[in-house]
Amino acid sequence: ICKADLLLKGEGEAADNIVGGPEHSTLSNDAFPSREFDFMLSNPPYGKSWKTDLQRMGGKKDMRDPRFLIEHADDPEYSLVTRVSDGQMLFLANKLSKMKQETRLGSRIAEVHNGSSLFTGSAGQGESNIRRWIIENDWLEAVVALPLNMFYNTGIATYVWVITNRKPEHRRGKVQLIDATKWFQPLRKNLGKKNCELGPEDIERICKTFLDFEETEESKILDNEEFGYWSVTVERPLRLAVNLSEERRDEFFDACIEAGEVGLGEVVHAVGDRMGPGPHLDFNRVLEVAKEEMPRHGVRMTAKRKRLLHMSLAERDETAQPVVKKVHRRVIAADPIRGLYEVGDGSLRQVVEHEADSVLRDTEQITLREKGGIDGFLQREVLPYAEDAWYVPKSVKVGYEIGFNRYFYKPAPMRLLEDIRADILAVEKETEGLLLEIVGQPT
Repeated sequence: ICKADLLLKGEGEAADNIVGGPEHSTLSNDAFPSREFDFMLSNPPYGKSWKTDLQRMGGKKDMRDPRFLIEHADDPEYSLVTRVSDGQMLFLANKLSKMKQETRLGSRIAEVHNGSSLFTGSAGQGESNIRRWIIENDWLEAVVALPLNMFYNTGIATYVWVITNRKPEHRRGKVQLIDATKWFQPLRKNLGKKNCELGPEDIERICKTFLDFEETEESKILDNEEFGYWSVTVERPLRLAVNLSEERRDEFFDACIEAGEVGLGEVVHAVGDRMGPGPHLDFNRVLEVAKEEMPRHGVRMTAKRKRLLHMSLAERDETAQPVVKKVHRRVIAADPIRGLYEVGDGSLRQVVEHEADSVLRDTEQITLREKGGIDGFLQREVLPYAEDAWYVPKSVKVGYEIGFNRYFYKPAPMRLLEDIRADILAVEKETEGLLLEIVGQPT
């Protein structure tokens, strides 16, 4: 249809640039793989599955498309692949791959997305990685919120992403958010769900706000780092208590029979005879005694047997000692906030790591602008309430999201107490005598 329209208008040369057919797809079969463009405009589909395209591209594990698997942040295989249920951000990544890098003016992109493009995807996932790639390269100039009900088939909120790889000096390191949701002209007659449009004055106002690049009620100018955050896994130690009463040992022995570990059941009986019924609040000590008893019963400690002791004999107890996961034999510095704890003293000094309790595991989202970084945040917001907590450095991921409404939210003013009191008195006056009419005068 597009090609025919151009031919009818006498623009045959432009019509040659229109490539279509069932074999082509913007995602899985790019018709212009080596082309770069000065200007790119797009309104990709929202919330539409791209599963078929993904299968054609070899699936997530085998995808090698250089548009969606790039090098960034010291990662040679930085993935821009989004959830299969919504491929809208991949259309933006496709445009980014076609920007001109060698020309003075570079390229400019304007693409319409729904609200999920601003925040969907956790740190390290495709959507967040695309936002990170754009913002850390300082390509994002502005995000413009359009009025609701602008399109025929949906009334959802939509946003225009304005991107360039040639930002002017005064915009570098900054992103402008423009709230144009109140700038529209109502239609005389609705077209589906579309009940408004941008009039010439509205378009001029949006353009002027963009070009002025000033802080107003409808325009916010923010540093790039404002949108970035660290996603950090915070752990707390697993604390186990062990009851070695005769009854509990018999129950554990039955569990060992089912697991084919009769020898371990005999070991626990011997441990109970040595240590007494308990409860014992140091699981590490119970393991030590068990290891001492094992040779006498022809058993050695394995990960499976340790797990059986944990799952079928021990119980979580907040008052118990932390379970030791690893003892560092070589001399290293203690670093409690990163899970390296010093125990003992003198020649018995050791640095240990604790087993993490998955039930108490939490994830913190810490802004990149946090003073003191991750350590400062944990010391201020976590450790005062959970002094045994630590974070896992390998778990740290950088994510980006644009909480657009956060910067334009205006809370409704609270009503004055005098107004509330007046309303209550007015209601009481209206209902005065009503109860007597219903139940009658007392006799």
